Amino acid sequence: MTEKEMIQRNIEEFSRVQEWLLLLDKESEAYQAIKRRYIDLKVILTSSGVNLTEIDRIKE
Repeated sequence: MTEKEMIQRNIEEFSRVQEWLLLLDKESEAYQAIKRRYIDLKVILTSSGVNLTEIDRIKE
């Protein structure tokens, strides 16, 4: 897998994770578990040079 493909895959997962977070109650265990993955993906994408300004809908 190329770096570009890996970044694209992480962006797609980041988008899915955000959709799930927006559907869940912030106090639920599911929200907390998915939020950890959201943070992981933010770190991965930021370190890959992706500007999250436009695609980050959670803004936390």
